[in-house]
Amino acid sequence: MSDRIVLFDLGNVVVDWQPVRLYRKFFGTEEDAQRFVDQVCTLAWHVEHDKGVPMAENAAALKALYPQFSPEIDAWRTRWFEMFDGYVGGTDALIERLHAAGHPLYGLSNMPAEVWPETIERFPAIKRLRDVVVSGEEGVVKPDPAIYEIALARMGQPDPARVFFTDDSLRNVRAAAELGFDAHHFQGADDLEHALVSRGLL
Repeated sequence: MSDRIVLFDLGNVVVDWQPVRLYRKFFGTEEDAQRFVDQVCTLAWHVEHDKGVPMAENAAALKALYPQFSPEIDAWRTRWFEMFDGYVGGTDALIERLHAAGHPLYGLSNMPAEVWPETIERFPAIKRLRDVVVSGEEGVVKPDPAIYEIALARMGQPDPARVFFTDDSLRNVRAAAELGFDAHHFQGADDLEHALVSRGLL
């Protein structure tokens, strides 16, 4: 069994999540769909879900501001999984190879707690991870150092330098690096594979 741990972000590293994918079904043009996620159901609004605010509560506040978009705002929760399109190409295969090599695998994700149980069932590759720290359950999001400390505790308090962490957010990668993690900015499965090979993990 390897003493090197691999820690995965999930959204846009393991699973392909794009909110605009859902809103193309509501609006007539790509521009209108993108405008909606840029101006109404924004990532700044969504991060409150990741912090643990109930999705219905957060939707109610937004619908008070944009009552004309009530169905679209509600769809963020009721049609959540229409924002996904399977796995990020190649990452699920890397998870299988790392698992076969005996490396302990974990996850650290900014994600609403209430969608987490169904996410595991829809994406079985996630079950290869021994544990996943979900921000909505913890009430703290990346890049706050506290959530990285929670992850270290859940992994058995290893030396952060022995933890290879990959995330598509450069801000989150930099925060992990400052805490001593071997942090990699995810830019596709091929690039990740090269990084894993260069470190002797594959």
